[in-house]
Amino acid sequence: MESDSIDCMTSSDVIDDDEIHHHNQLPSLSKPRSNNGNNNNNSSSVSSALHPGTTSVHELLECPVCTNSMYPPIHQCHNGHTLCSACKTRVHNRCPTCRQELGDIRCLALEKVAESLELPCKYTSLGCPEIFPYYSKLKHEALCNFRPYNCPYAGAECAVVGDIPFLVAHLRDDHKVDMHSGCTFNHRYVKSNPREVENATWMLTVFHCFGQYFCLHFEAFQLGMAPVYMAFLRFMGDEIEARNYSYSLEVGGNGRKLIWEGTPRSIRDSHLKVRDGHDGLIIQRNMALFFSGGDRKELKLRVTGRIWKEQQNPEGGACIPNLCS
Repeated sequence: MESDSIDCMTSSDVIDDDEIHHHNQLPSLSKPRSNNGNNNNNSSSVSSALHPGTTSVHELLECPVCTNSMYPPIHQCHNGHTLCSACKTRVHNRCPTCRQELGDIRCLALEKVAESLELPCKYTSLGCPEIFPYYSKLKHEALCNFRPYNCPYAGAECAVVGDIPFLVAHLRDDHKVDMHSGCTFNHRYVKSNPREVENATWMLTVFHCFGQYFCLHFEAFQLGMAPVYMAFLRFMGDEIEARNYSYSLEVGGNGRKLIWEGTPRSIRDSHLKVRDGHDGLIIQRNMALFFSGGDRKELKLRVTGRIWKEQQNPEGGACIPNLCS
C-alpha cells in the first residue's frame, strides 16, 4: 500500500497520552430502606447487611462465582448461600460454597433489598452523573453515552476499550496508525495483482480536524463472488455528535469519476457493520481497473476526500457547510 502525501489544513494534532483506567467494581451502595411487615424465612441471609461492621449489601449482592451483581432470579441453597441465575447452570446445580444441591429456591429477601437501592452509573468516573434504581441500572449502562469505546482498528481483533484520547494514543503507539491533521486527504493504492483480493484491511488513517478525530478506512473484500474496493469514514465519538459532520470521497481516471457523500458513522458501530452495510464509496474491480488505465493488469487507485462540519443557519435554520480553511 502506498500513500501519497496528505494535505493538512488544520492545526497540528494534540494527542492526550494519559490513559484512563476504568473501574468495573460497583460503588458503595446506599443504605436500603426498611420493609416493615415483609419478613420471611429468607431474611436471615440479608440481616447482616443491615448492621454496621458486618457483611455489606454490596458483598451480599455479589455472585460468588462470576463476582458480578446479582439480579432476579437470585438463587440460594438450603444453607442460604446465594448465586446468580447465569452461574446456576455453570455449577451444575451445586452450591459453590457448601456443595449442596441448589434446587429452585429463590432468595426473595435479597431481591427486595436490591429493589430498594439507588446506585450511580458504573461509568461515573468517566463523567456520567446519573443515579438509577438497582434493577434499571444495567439497561442504562448498556446505552450510557459515557461508556468506553471499542478500539476501531479493523486489521485484527482488538479487545482494548477506552475513551477517545486513550484510543487515539493506542492506535498511534500500538497499531502504528498514521495520524494527520487536516480535513482533506489524498491516498493512492497500488496493487500489482488485483485478482488477489482477500478479506483484509488496506489501511486505517486517523485525521484530526474541528477538534475531533476521524478514522478513514480503505478496504478490499469479496462482495458475493466479486472483489470490490471500499472507502468510508468513521467518527471517534457517539452517534449524535457524528451527525454534525459530513464527508465526501472521490475516485476516478480516464475522464470518469465516482463521488460519495455521506455522514460518518460513529465507532459505536463496528467496522464490519459499516462495511457490510455498504455505507461508503464502493468500486467494482472492473471499474477500478478502468480508473487505473494502462493494460489493466495493475491496480492504481487514487482516492481523495474532505470532511466538513454542518452548521445551523441562524436565519433559516438550514444546515450550511463549514469548510476547513
